[in-house]
Amino acid sequence: MPKTMIFEGKTSTEAIEKGLKEFKVSKDKVDIKIIEEDKRSFFSILTPRIVKVEMTLKEDKKQVHKDRENIKIEENERHEAEKIVENFVKEFIEKLQNEELTYEVKSKDEYIEVILNGKNISYLIGYRGETLNAIQTILNSVLKNKMKTALRVTLDICGYKDERKKTLEDLAVRVANSVIKTGKSVTLDPMRPYERKIIHSKLQENSKIRTHSVGEEPYRKIVISLKK
Repeated sequence: MPKTMIFEGKTSTEAIEKGLKEFKVSKDKVDIKIIEEDKRSFFSILTPRIVKVEMTLKEDKKQVHKDRENIKIEENERHEAEKIVENFVKEFIEKLQNEELTYEVKSKDEYIEVILNGKNISYLIGYRGETLNAIQTILNSVLKNKMKTALRVTLDICGYKDERKKTLEDLAVRVANSVIKTGKSVTLDPMRPYERKIIHSKLQENSKIRTHSVGEEPYRKIVISLKK
């Protein structure tokens, strides 16, 4: 069975119920996106109403973790990948001409971690980490273009990711408490996949709250609501 399917109904609820029945899962096991909802007009008032929703099965975290554990990285492959990434980072820093900017490249499991530190380098982070994420994407592209490997590059600058994680977790708790108090769902601003994952993870143990994502990248958002 495909992981993503489209279902139709007279209402979004009906379409979602069809999808859950087809997938044989509960609502918290899928991502739901309304992709088409007809606009009613006077001339179409007698036409059957059709709502289409796209439903995608969420990844089995246990299986994903198991798959990652099975990834075997040879030492020569790891060494070559580290060298490629370090050479690029070194050249990148030289072009910035910032003598106070330092870097560290190390590998752990299936990741090559790049850490940048220095003064007055917030411009490398950008608004909500946009520049940091763009540099990380470039690093991964450079590595993939140079060699075939399962290794992935992660970038952190001046501890930004730890700070961002704490900020998002605090936000998740505040919004969840508000939803419980008011009973009204809250839709957060668009976030990158790893940021949405932080929100989902923080609230997954909350027995009163459910979270799901809506919209398309890069404008995908999290909705926090009460469990029914």
